[in-house]
Amino acid sequence: MKGGKRGEMAKKNNSMVMNLLAWVTGVLVSLSVGFAMIDGILAVRYIPEIVTMIAGYVVVITTLVGVVLAILKK
Repeated sequence: MKGGKRGEMAKKNNSMVMNLLAWVTGVLVSLSVGFAMIDGILAVRYIPEIVTMIAGYVVVITTLVGVVLAILKK
């Protein structure tokens, strides 16, 4: 068996790092979009600005709740 346990550990560590990077990227994008919607920088055509702003707050709050829950789970 080539690599044995060392190879399996390396694959597991690489997978964990990639999962963490993907999660952090998702959090940053969600916060960016949410704050842009709140500030009015990001608008949705045919939807009133107040609805977009409320949706932005929902995105930011749910993202932060998700971050806290993920940290507590670990």
